[in-house]
Amino acid sequence: MSKSEMFCPNWTSAPGDTVLDILQERGISQDKFAELMECSSDEVTELLLGRSTITISLARRLSQALGSSLEFWMARDFHFRENAKRIHGGGQEWLRELPLGDMISFGWLEPPPHPEEELSACLKFFKVSDIAEWHLTYRDIKEMAVFRTSPSFDSRPASVAAWLRQGEIHAESIKCDPWDPLKFRESIPRLKSLTRQKNPARFIPNLQSICSESGVAVVVVRPPNGCRASGVTRFISSNKAVLQLSFRYKTDDQFWFTFFHEAGHLLCHSEASFFPRVLGDSGELFIEGLESPDSEKEKEADRFAALTLVPQEFEQHLMTFSISTRSIIRFAKRLGVSPGIVVGQLQHRERIHYNQYNGLKRRFRWENCLPSTRGRG
Repeated sequence: MSKSEMFCPNWTSAPGDTVLDILQERGISQDKFAELMECSSDEVTELLLGRSTITISLARRLSQALGSSLEFWMARDFHFRENAKRIHGGGQEWLRELPLGDMISFGWLEPPPHPEEELSACLKFFKVSDIAEWHLTYRDIKEMAVFRTSPSFDSRPASVAAWLRQGEIHAESIKCDPWDPLKFRESIPRLKSLTRQKNPARFIPNLQSICSESGVAVVVVRPPNGCRASGVTRFISSNKAVLQLSFRYKTDDQFWFTFFHEAGHLLCHSEASFFPRVLGDSGELFIEGLESPDSEKEKEADRFAALTLVPQEFEQHLMTFSISTRSIIRFAKRLGVSPGIVVGQLQHRERIHYNQYNGLKRRFRWENCLPSTRGRG
């Protein structure tokens, strides 16, 4: 047979498939097989899934437990891994787009024991069967990157997708009551009062607890390299919204404005047609940092956030009071917000320069914000 006629399937079959066939044929349970192999059930699972490389020692035990030669099992594993490399070779380009280093260091992804397993580990993280499905699922993110024309925009779609997926994983673990927009709107004053708390390790759990009562899972996920998103709002089911923040801006004024901006999307644009239930579905996906700030819905969300932090009856005073450290602190107390928020609003409205009164802003550090979120972002 010529080389051109050689059979080159576009699929792989792990040695574990052969093991399973033998076990089923002989009526041997996986627990009994673990005893024969003198290994744990977890080690058997890794072997059956093709995650464990068959070493000489393991091949010898397989030969003793199931038959066939040591050389057969070594060759079976070698051909499986070579075939996987051939098939998934095109995946290397995709893997290079992902922020793998950050995904591992942030605890989102366990380091694959072998380089050839990186692709399957990443596909499993994104909960997709192949790269084509990934591109379909995250096509909206790619389109945002394509049509964003600002020269300062440098988000990489794959990095944003990884950040979104980690937020989804985190949100799934948060128990929420059913989505209730009226209850969420009524909770805004309680949420606003949290702006005066100094320590994120304290106010974020309170923020999550209050929002969960109205069906909103708040997640704070560290942005990986290449992700400029600061917030996103979406639904992962008909009764559960996700409000995801990145802490990309680590001052209290920017964090809280982003939070209430995203809350504004939920309250102003929560019709079913606006939000995809899962990524890849029809509907709008609002990602702060990727969306054009000039869109009408972004302007509406900005206005909601601004009026929440500085209600309309206080706007004239904001634009006219004599500015000093003491007056800013006094005005913030009247508003029920942190002084840093007042500074941010004064800077935004160009009453003061962006380098003035920044000492009144609280600055957050990741290592002090969420000490218990290793592996959840």
